Amino acid sequence: MSLDLRIPLGMMFSLLGAILSAFGLATNGNEKLYAPSLGINVNLWWGLVLLAFGLTMFLFGKRGQKQLAKLPPEKVEARKRH
Repeated sequence: MSLDLRIPLGMMFSLLGAILSAFGLATNGNEKLYAPSLGINVNLWWGLVLLAFGLTMFLFGKRGQKQLAKLPPEKVEARKRH
C-alpha cells in the first residue's frame, strides 16, 4: 500500500497551525505586537486556518487510504501505474 501525500502534508500543516495558534493565544493581549496589523491577531487567525487545512488534508488522505484498501489487489496495482 502506498502512502498518500496528503497524510504527511496534513500532519505538517496541522503542526504548524497548532504552533502558530498557540503563539497567537499566548500573545493575545499584546497591543504593541499587533499594532501594524490594525490590532488583529493574525497569528491566531492564520494558525486556525492552517490547522483546519491540515486536518482536512489529513482526513482526506486517510479516507483515500481506506478506499484503496477496499479495492482488490489487481485494481490497486493498476492505479499505481497511472
